[in-house]
Amino acid sequence: MVKVISLSNEAYERLKILKGNDKSFSDIVIKMTTDNKNIIEFAGAWSEEKDKWEKIKKQIYENRKKSKLRDYKW
Repeated sequence: MVKVISLSNEAYERLKILKGNDKSFSDIVIKMTTDNKNIIEFAGAWSEEKDKWEKIKKQIYENRKKSKLRDYKW
């Protein structure tokens, strides 16, 4: 099953670099979440950085408003 997610431009560019030409974005996400790394360890990591997080959230929502959904033909 395919899911659509939203990423900031910066996050997309970083994943794109990690992906290279021989891997998919899914491959990279799976690798990042299984190679002795538990994504849950990051939960609450910014709890003391509320001001920074609010700025990032604002930017994410602004980027979402600017982005357009792409049509896919199967």
